[in-house]
Amino acid sequence: MKRLFIGIGILVTFLIGLSSCGDSSKVTYSGPDYVMFADTMSLFPVQNSNDYFSVPVVSTVVCDHDRTFGVEVDDKNSNAIENKHYVIESNSVTIKAGERVANLKVRGLYDNIEKTDSLSITLRLVSEEDTKWKIYDGTRTRIEMMKSCPFNLDVFTGYCKVTSSFFQAYMTTTDMRLIKTEKAEEENTIILHDFFCKGYDIKLKFDPSNPLEPFVSMEGQVVGSTAEIFNTIHGNGKLMIDQPSIYTSYYNVCQSFVFQYMRAYVEGVDTVGTYINILEWISDEEAALLQKEGY
Repeated sequence: MKRLFIGIGILVTFLIGLSSCGDSSKVTYSGPDYVMFADTMSLFPVQNSNDYFSVPVVSTVVCDHDRTFGVEVDDKNSNAIENKHYVIESNSVTIKAGERVANLKVRGLYDNIEKTDSLSITLRLVSEEDTKWKIYDGTRTRIEMMKSCPFNLDVFTGYCKVTSSFFQAYMTTTDMRLIKTEKAEEENTIILHDFFCKGYDIKLKFDPSNPLEPFVSMEGQVVGSTAEIFNTIHGNGKLMIDQPSIYTSYYNVCQSFVFQYMRAYVEGVDTVGTYINILEWISDEEAALLQKEGY
């Protein structure tokens, strides 16, 4: 879910940092003038606002005059529809005199994008052949669009379906648990009651600070007794879980779910393993049907 930057990085930074055009007294870079998209791919979270997403176009040189380049949508390699899913502010971009970067502006149309849509736009930069870098096809860039609903902690309260790879490994008579969740006193935190075992609640914290990084985290907590889960006592008899540092757990407000990595361990003994939990919030009506089925 992090923003993707797949471009030429340090090399472009080096080139545009040592260049000029049209003023021989300032020339420190004698290489060609290349113009390109800064990234070959980027992720655009479409929020309920009129904000535009910037697609940077860069040049390896600074010139003493404005330079304008056309931008085309590659319809064959795009499934997002212009003026339905998005609008482009202009079909050209101008790098001003004395500058190396210009931004093409794209705005997603929030109301026209479904929660589960997977949309993309491929753009092509129209430029002269001698400004194209042969070792890097910077004339094309792909923008992945995703609907980003406003954060609302209430979405993650109420009835929740819990499925886990831990169930398959150790709680083999459990295929899914139906639990209740509510807000905790801590900011952006919920309590998941009877998460794996009755009488053992855990807390989960949401980070809404960056729509490109909708992460959740969890500190070490007791999720059950080893006697109940493993039919024997290990260490102090408490099975702990926390967020493993090498994996990222995230939430989706639009689709009301959390995808969570969980490390299970017994303090002073060993790590049991790393498992995946999927938490899905459902309506009271759907929960009532599941309760009739025995959940």
